[in-house]
Amino acid sequence: MYKIHCRLLLVILLQSALLATAQVPVTSRTSKTGTPRRAAPATLLQSGPMVGYSDSREVALWVQTNKPARVQIRYHEAGKPSPAYLTSEVQTHEKTAFTAHLLANQVEPGKKYAYELLIGGQKVSLPYPTTFQTQNLWQWRTDPPAFRFGVGSCTYVNETAVDRPGTPYGNGYEIFTALNAQKPDFMLWTGDNTYTREVDWNSRTGVLRRYTHTRSLPEMQPLLASTHNYAIWDDHDYGPDDSDRAYWLKPVTLEAFKLFWSNPNYIFDEGCTGTFTWNDCQFFLLDDRTFRAPDAMPDGPEKTYFGEKQMRWLIDALRFSKATFKFIITGGQIVNPSAIFENYAVYGTERERLFNALTEARIPGVLFITGDRHHTILQKLDRPGTYPLYDLTVSPLTSGPAKPRPEELKQSTVIDGTLVTDRNFGLLSVSGPLNDRVLNIKVYDQKGIQRWTRDLRAAELK
Repeated sequence: MYKIHCRLLLVILLQSALLATAQVPVTSRTSKTGTPRRAAPATLLQSGPMVGYSDSREVALWVQTNKPARVQIRYHEAGKPSPAYLTSEVQTHEKTAFTAHLLANQVEPGKKYAYELLIGGQKVSLPYPTTFQTQNLWQWRTDPPAFRFGVGSCTYVNETAVDRPGTPYGNGYEIFTALNAQKPDFMLWTGDNTYTREVDWNSRTGVLRRYTHTRSLPEMQPLLASTHNYAIWDDHDYGPDDSDRAYWLKPVTLEAFKLFWSNPNYIFDEGCTGTFTWNDCQFFLLDDRTFRAPDAMPDGPEKTYFGEKQMRWLIDALRFSKATFKFIITGGQIVNPSAIFENYAVYGTERERLFNALTEARIPGVLFITGDRHHTILQKLDRPGTYPLYDLTVSPLTSGPAKPRPEELKQSTVIDGTLVTDRNFGLLSVSGPLNDRVLNIKVYDQKGIQRWTRDLRAAELK
């Protein structure tokens, strides 16, 4: 009996030892003393860190790990290592694609800060600068500071296994290096910031995987780490090509959008509509998908593009705004009068209504920034009795370029010398005293070579 009990005890002890061994993660290593070592923090980093919105009293930051981890940001004023501050620690989870939104809220207006990413309490060493800034308190004190921002749309990152056969559609990833070299204060991602494929847009798993795949592009990381980022979506990051309000998985892609971007607000429960200010300028981020009727629907009052409540909010917000320049950011071209592809002109009734509302409200300083078309061009719509409406289309970043149709180039709205049919980005600068602000537009190709430049004075938009 004693021997039986001894054998039984031995079996139990052996099973316990095996179970304990099995519970040590595969990625863990064992030290000479037999203590499991932690995984190096850099090996847990999937993408980011990314700097999100900036305000005077807080700045948003974002990071993604590749498995559950505790993440935190340590930051200090540039050139002053002490005192240093810590954001709250966030635990990443698989159900939210291991993403984390962090908030630096011990900041002062008009300051630049350096920061470090901590994973599991350990610093992650990165081979590029990690900085952010807070917005200035200039009102009632000085003229607004000069600033500049990048603009781009249509970011396609190849994945051979699921892409269409043939010549890869994405290329020129060095464009993000060229963009980062310009050191913009912030970046406007104006739609198609990732391209869902057939294997993606029918499942939450597919959507989150696609967002992760694009965000993980190595060439993109230095730009994300030190440039504030704001985004809207268009059809490809919303759903399938040319998708509209009928897309069946739009709550899922909205969830993904909010997980991967750090915009300061969302006006509605559905869609990506929002707004932000930078110095004396305001940016109105519009959603051209969530409320959009099908392109093929006959034109008329029921054929909506932005939809009734978004249109009402936009006009109200523009009326309230005191901004010098009021940038309306959306995917499809607005000013182009050609009723083709997904231009706003295909929705002629609503387009006319918007233009009439802008005229009747006598709102100064309005201009549009758009993407979608895989080429860059500046267009100008003259309006009797008031100032012209400009529409700057900037596209593509890494997707395949495309030329406009010949009949489009014959439109009176086209400004000569502004067509670019290579991969490119925009760099916009606002400068000058408050009573004479000037918007400078420059367009660069993927190598960082300037292709054209134009100035637009605020006085011209009154």
